[in-house]
Amino acid sequence: MVALQHFAGRWYLQIFRFLLLLSHIVPISLRVNLDMGKMVFSWMIKKDSKIPGTMVRASTIPEQLGRISYLLTDKTGTLTQNEMVFRRLHLGTVAYGMDSMDEVQSHVFSAYTQIPACPPSDHTALCNPLQPTHDLPASRAPAATKVRKTISSRVHEAVKAIALVHNVTPVYEANGVTDQAEAEQHYEDTCRVYQASSPDEVSLVQWTESVGLTLVGRDQSSMQLRTPTGQILNFTILQIFPFTYESKRMGIIVRDESTGEITFYMKGADVVMAGIVQYNDWLEEECGNMAREGLRVLVVSKKSLTEEQYQDFEARYVQAKLSVHDRSLKVATVIESLEMEMELLCLTGVEDQLQTDVRPTLEILRNAGIKVWMLTGDKLETATCTAKNAHLITRNQDIHTFRPVTTRGEAHLELNAFRRKHDCALVISGDSLEVCLKYYEYEFMELACQCPAVVCCRCTPTQKAQIVRLLQERTGKLTCAVGDGGNDVSMIQEADCGVGVEGKEGKQASLAADFSVTQFKHLGRLLMVHGRNSYKRSAALSQFVIHRSLCISAMQQTVFSSVFYFASVPLYQGFLTIGYSTVYTMFPVFSLVLDKDVKSEVAMLYPELYKDLLKGRPLSFKTFLIWVLISIYQGSIIMYGALLLFESEFVHIVAISFTSLILTELLMVALTIQTWHWLMIVGELLSLACYVASLVFLHQFIDIYFITTVSFLWKVTAITLVSCLPLYILKYLRRRFSPPSYSKLTS
Repeated sequence: MVALQHFAGRWYLQIFRFLLLLSHIVPISLRVNLDMGKMVFSWMIKKDSKIPGTMVRASTIPEQLGRISYLLTDKTGTLTQNEMVFRRLHLGTVAYGMDSMDEVQSHVFSAYTQIPACPPSDHTALCNPLQPTHDLPASRAPAATKVRKTISSRVHEAVKAIALVHNVTPVYEANGVTDQAEAEQHYEDTCRVYQASSPDEVSLVQWTESVGLTLVGRDQSSMQLRTPTGQILNFTILQIFPFTYESKRMGIIVRDESTGEITFYMKGADVVMAGIVQYNDWLEEECGNMAREGLRVLVVSKKSLTEEQYQDFEARYVQAKLSVHDRSLKVATVIESLEMEMELLCLTGVEDQLQTDVRPTLEILRNAGIKVWMLTGDKLETATCTAKNAHLITRNQDIHTFRPVTTRGEAHLELNAFRRKHDCALVISGDSLEVCLKYYEYEFMELACQCPAVVCCRCTPTQKAQIVRLLQERTGKLTCAVGDGGNDVSMIQEADCGVGVEGKEGKQASLAADFSVTQFKHLGRLLMVHGRNSYKRSAALSQFVIHRSLCISAMQQTVFSSVFYFASVPLYQGFLTIGYSTVYTMFPVFSLVLDKDVKSEVAMLYPELYKDLLKGRPLSFKTFLIWVLISIYQGSIIMYGALLLFESEFVHIVAISFTSLILTELLMVALTIQTWHWLMIVGELLSLACYVASLVFLHQFIDIYFITTVSFLWKVTAITLVSCLPLYILKYLRRRFSPPSYSKLTS
């Protein structure tokens, strides 16, 4: 504008005057409208009765839920219920399943009812009335009984170890109020509740109770077990080594008060326990077999210690804990000196049931174009089995299990083998993943991103966060991370949208996340309905606010100044300008946050609608430029129309153009809306009423007598029709010959 004046006179002051006049092109109200819109979206999510308990902890990103391309999920507690059920006890030579637990019970019962004074001879059978021999031939009876007794003692030793090596505490509650003193005296079964940091431990202790050996009491220094005969066994806890994610095992040293025996019990994951227990030829194979059934496997072992051995260990252990330098390393070294040549007792297999509706939810996400990656700390076989059960990997998909690699050459060969496969799910362990990312980060991520599903097992929390970060960097797409435990926090915080599931592992994940849900199945509705609506509404609202600002500033003020010799004179006085952005157009424009193209049931039934959003069409350069062109057209028509049709006074230009502008904005909102809500109609009528009512007080800006004439009415009607009617016709033609995908579902 200043250049067209040929920089005449004090042109530098003209620049500042035009900057102020055209400042409405910077839509400050956009920030306010969007933030208020996000608060409404967050409130809608929170109040949705179909996803009860959902919390929004970051109200600034609900629209990002509408453009998720990768979903990274934990397994335990997220896809599964984290409710462990004991399924298998394996002793190497014999295994007991759910249908044979009565045999385990009889073995435990016999261990505590046989006469201990009987010498080991051919008359051993007479010591145990539960092991009859009269059905067997005389020559074979003693041998068979001896084998039975051996298995019986092994079962008893295994059950006893499982009942002792844990951090479970029995709590007694009477009538809802904890009455420890009275209830504990009688060890009442009906009042007892087990408390522990992990549901695995509770399931194991509940199982030992079901087979006859019950944990009835525990404090910091002692533990009490009740035998099937009602006898109470007292154990003193000498040392306890808690489970950590790094060690993957826990141990306890106890002294049996009745015999004085000191025993070191340990349980842990097979990968670490394989190097601790004595050599055997069945551990690895049976762990693999149980994992392929979807069971979580724990290896239980023991080691008997003499009083001298324990005193020597305790002295070294205390000394290590008192050291100033490298304390943790020295403590670990002392404990490892005890973890040698331990006797392998048994394997335990517990099953974690899938969450309700996990399969339909994953099916919805897959149809919506979202790729799901499962990151878990479990064994490869267990993770693969769960992925199949949850239909994360469909039945007709091939699975490429990435072989363990340790060197660059091995990683190169395995990546080449993987490259030759198409439409294939990938299963990889954390160690192999680390090697691949170290040497072939770009190549690996390129191949993995093409997979329909990826399962990463034996993942550390750091690796989970690293995978999320790499996905964001390599693809530029939005990621969503879902987890329920403290080990998922780093992954949740790294993702664009973090979703925490309130599970049995506390609220660490849900408090650290942007959104908190009570079940994994709620994720489907959170993304397909609320994410989709929030994104589409935010796109419509932001573009409409831009259009509103461009209309009044860029076009009308520019055209007006151009016609009147580039004068830096405002067309509308301050009150009209402020009123235009607030009371006259605020309610209808903001009512766009209630707009929706399809019902929520249809959005859930046809998740393919979500896939359209991933292309970014609702808010792109193309759509933005279309709105700019609409603003230029409408602003020019209103201004030129007012200049052509005005009569003698300048004040009539203001009356005609401003009234046409308000009506055009209200009609444009109506043109943009896809599904009417009663509040939208209220907003439109309220804004129109506010404008009509305010005309009484705006007599210094608008000629009150002129606006009541027929001349004013037909001129305003003509200008408004010319500015809006072509757009209505274009919209009708577009919907007629190139309808959007959702229109087929609403007709």
